[in-house]
Amino acid sequence: MKISMRWLSRYIDLSGITAEQVHDDLTMSTAEVEGIEVFGGELDDVVIGHVVEREKHPDADKLSVTKVDVGDGELRQIVCGAPNVAADQKVAVIQPGKKLPGNFKIKKTKIRGLESLGMICSESELGLSDESDGILVLDENAQIGKRFVDHVDVLDHVLEIDNKSINHRPDLWGHYGIARELGAMYGRKPKKIDRPVKIPTDGPSLDIVIDDAAACPRYLGVVIRDVKIQPSPDWMRYLLSAVGQRSIDLSVDLTNFVMLELGQPMHAFDLRKLDDSGIRVRFAKSGETMNTLDGQERKLQDSDLLITSGDRPVALAGVMGGEDSAVAEDTTDLFLESANFHPATIRRTSTRLGLRTDSSARFEKSLDPANAELAAHRFLTLLGELCPGARAAGPIVDPAEWRYEPKRVGLRRERLDLKLGHEIDDPKVTEILESLEFDVQRDGADFDVGVPSFRATKDVSIEDDLIEEVGRMFRYDNIPEQPLVSAIVPPPREPELYLVRQMLRVGASDLGTHEVYNYSFIPDAIVEACGDGESPHTIVTNPVAPENAKMRRHVAPSLLASLVLNLEQHADDEIRLMEDGRGYHPETRDRDGLPHEVREVAFAWTRRSGAHPYAELRSAVETLLERVAFPATMTESFGTTMSWMHPGKTVRIDRGEHPIGCVGAVHPQVAQRLKLPLTTAVATLDIRAMLRTERRDLRYDPISPYPPQPVDVALLVETSTQVGTIAEFLRTCGKKLVRSVELFEVYTGEGVPNGKKSLNFTVTLGAMDRTLSAKDEEKFLGRVRDGASEVGAELRDAGS
Repeated sequence: MKISMRWLSRYIDLSGITAEQVHDDLTMSTAEVEGIEVFGGELDDVVIGHVVEREKHPDADKLSVTKVDVGDGELRQIVCGAPNVAADQKVAVIQPGKKLPGNFKIKKTKIRGLESLGMICSESELGLSDESDGILVLDENAQIGKRFVDHVDVLDHVLEIDNKSINHRPDLWGHYGIARELGAMYGRKPKKIDRPVKIPTDGPSLDIVIDDAAACPRYLGVVIRDVKIQPSPDWMRYLLSAVGQRSIDLSVDLTNFVMLELGQPMHAFDLRKLDDSGIRVRFAKSGETMNTLDGQERKLQDSDLLITSGDRPVALAGVMGGEDSAVAEDTTDLFLESANFHPATIRRTSTRLGLRTDSSARFEKSLDPANAELAAHRFLTLLGELCPGARAAGPIVDPAEWRYEPKRVGLRRERLDLKLGHEIDDPKVTEILESLEFDVQRDGADFDVGVPSFRATKDVSIEDDLIEEVGRMFRYDNIPEQPLVSAIVPPPREPELYLVRQMLRVGASDLGTHEVYNYSFIPDAIVEACGDGESPHTIVTNPVAPENAKMRRHVAPSLLASLVLNLEQHADDEIRLMEDGRGYHPETRDRDGLPHEVREVAFAWTRRSGAHPYAELRSAVETLLERVAFPATMTESFGTTMSWMHPGKTVRIDRGEHPIGCVGAVHPQVAQRLKLPLTTAVATLDIRAMLRTERRDLRYDPISPYPPQPVDVALLVETSTQVGTIAEFLRTCGKKLVRSVELFEVYTGEGVPNGKKSLNFTVTLGAMDRTLSAKDEEKFLGRVRDGASEVGAELRDAGS
């Protein structure tokens, strides 16, 4: 962001303070200043000339031959192509051998056979604006021969502030906010500009309706009559140009000027082009379109906030105005908008459309709603000064009737000293905070601090924010260095964190699952799709978007949403995801009155085709729990506690009599609503429930020096038979030789009778003292064949 020193001087006395000093002090106390540019610094060689004579060029209709006096008693012949050059004008002249901005050197030359000794300059050639249709004509009082920069106040130093360093400071996105900071640094109180204009209590106005107060906390509008669309005064045009803004006309320049002054974007509509029914702030209808000021047709979504008139879109709220309601050359009446919008709503529209503007960049920073009213009065004040006769024709309509309720934050003396590592006298602490316009009251040894509205939206809300304010304005480099002395002790082992890390490590390395990270809040659409809309949810008071106001109850719904996104972005046939996260149950409160928190590790596996991954996920979870020394059983039906789980294909995970989670298929209706394959399975493990059970002691089993012997076993069972029962049976058949039992397929195709399924396992055999033989395998299969009927199974031959 560019900040003009000359602009700052309109609000605060900077005499004796250089741009370099401001650069250093702002960087050390407030925001990183990346550099300084000199605007108009390459105009030292430009002088004021007087066009004594002007004649038409004999060989060119569009050229003029002039005689110009530059104050040295000699008339210079200059050939000029500008259509507005005329005799008796005071102009800006550059002579041969001198340079213009851009290292453009002027030479003595011949144009259509006539010698030209210099150039009469336009604003574009001087680098002051984009205006190149004619030369710059100065006022009659300009002194011939005087340096141009000594007559026209354009020389300026422009600070380039790193935007990232002020993302949390919406008050600094305008010159007046920076002036307030400098006033606190240098002890020079800035001028007040919040003098309200007298507004009529009746007269013409437009009704304003705001559909969603969360998306638009405040919207002010006022009808303005007798406006003359004219060029802005030079001082305004040059200030705007210094910070990279192109001058258009007074009505547009004024909105830009106030935005760059106060940080509050505004928009002026041609009143003739608005419907008498008034203004409505609403979300777009899906598929709706509008043409923005840049001439582009924009296809809208139902997440885009609009300003409409007669239900016709006239502006993309907070981003850009509409082409059909733009101010024209013959406009005489305006409708001025000054509003406040939810930052995430504006950011989402701006990002989706690739339409980032000065306006959207500011609304994304959580602007102060009080600034909307201040900016409207400021616009009317300047308009009255620059366009006599223009006036507010009726009242300012403010349907939201927003009022700031002062926020107070306590600052403890003890904590201030502890955090800064240095004791600052009480009077100095008070002086610093009051210089930043905080209201400071004493509370014994401590401070009770009132936060001004322009610091309350995204910045100062807790005690440590106030400590930062004191520290940065005292200057951290003024705090004496102290050696760091501390006892070195090993960090305490946190069982919960240790277990989660183990589980994620096994999930990634052994189970081939990718870890994802989701926010703890969850979109309403996902809650409804998972059938959990009736359950109580913790509501966020300051959501990043209105539709993300709920905190999730469980991790699994967020993980299912991640599956949807991954399926859209990747062509893989199978996707395996896992997540460590927290859920919140407001119906149960802890001792501090906060919603009960659960910590879960969840898994979600899906494949576009092939067998359902439920059995594989179940086996994987069993393996996972074995690896982390929390072996469990999976025999009991889970029921319908979690609406996204299939009630008939979900089992509870138990450790003894303690349930620690569940694993099963996703409910078909939920899968359809989320557009997931029906072949999707989910598992949830409650970490804190696991830790309330006794962990099995881990022991080291030496690795056998003899090779393992895998054996494939296929057992025909009833479809209701549980995999865990058969796996346990296979372990007992192998006696001490079984190293692992892994299910690799559940087959129900050709050759398998109705009501039956084939469970296909790989059983790994091994011994510590010898290499197993074919005879060992035969004995194992014989025991399986003989005992299969006891578990309702039948050993299938290799060819069947």
